[in-house]
Amino acid sequence: MRSHGRERLEARPVSIELSPIRHPEGSVSIRTGATWVICTATVEDRQPPFLRGTSRGWITAEYGMLPRSVKVRLPRDRVAGRGTEIERLIGRCLRSVVDLNGIPEQTVRIDCDVIDADGGTRTAAVTGGFVALALACRWMKREGRIRRIPIRDQVAGLGVGVVGGEVTCDLTHDEDAQAEVDMNIFLTGGGAYVAIHGDAEAAPFGGAALEGMLAAARTGLVPLFRSQRQALGLDPDAPFDAARLEEA
Repeated sequence: MRSHGRERLEARPVSIELSPIRHPEGSVSIRTGATWVICTATVEDRQPPFLRGTSRGWITAEYGMLPRSVKVRLPRDRVAGRGTEIERLIGRCLRSVVDLNGIPEQTVRIDCDVIDADGGTRTAAVTGGFVALALACRWMKREGRIRRIPIRDQVAGLGVGVVGGEVTCDLTHDEDAQAEVDMNIFLTGGGAYVAIHGDAEAAPFGGAALEGMLAAARTGLVPLFRSQRQALGLDPDAPFDAARLEEA
């Protein structure tokens, strides 16, 4: 039996809590099963050097795992290379759904800190990071820093894989350790792909397995999108609407 009594194609329960930290312009605590990530959004009145001379803003991310987010203490600098890769992924995913001209000459920095890791930390970071970003954009609108909320759509991620020869959704750490294929898939709320990262662990996999994993992710992401909208005070059963976010 899988964690939480799940079927093969069932994602873990997710909970999103707003504003667990007082100081950031947006902060979120997201739990997917035993995995727990804190995401904060900080608005900075500056651009990165490569954007100077333009009116565009920027969204970037930092990611880290607390030393005891895993079973044995993890030195703080041990995952620097892996962390850089994940930071770039989070930033790309969030920028893909935002009109950067809508946050002129400002940077929104998303910090994702893993408190407890049981697989799927990068997907949880993107899913929670989007909500923190939306809160920061709502803050900017209310403060008169931007004219409108420039978010075009939602973005979230989910891990899938092949375990014991079967397509499996939302792998825990133990399932990931024995998976023949491990893949992370990131989609917009409208169903467009943002990123697909997958690796064969034992042997190459074919098109049927790939199609099965893509389908599993599309189905498994539906409740995550609903949870994002609900956390932001939007209708969970309606498509994301930035105008409604301003009113919520």
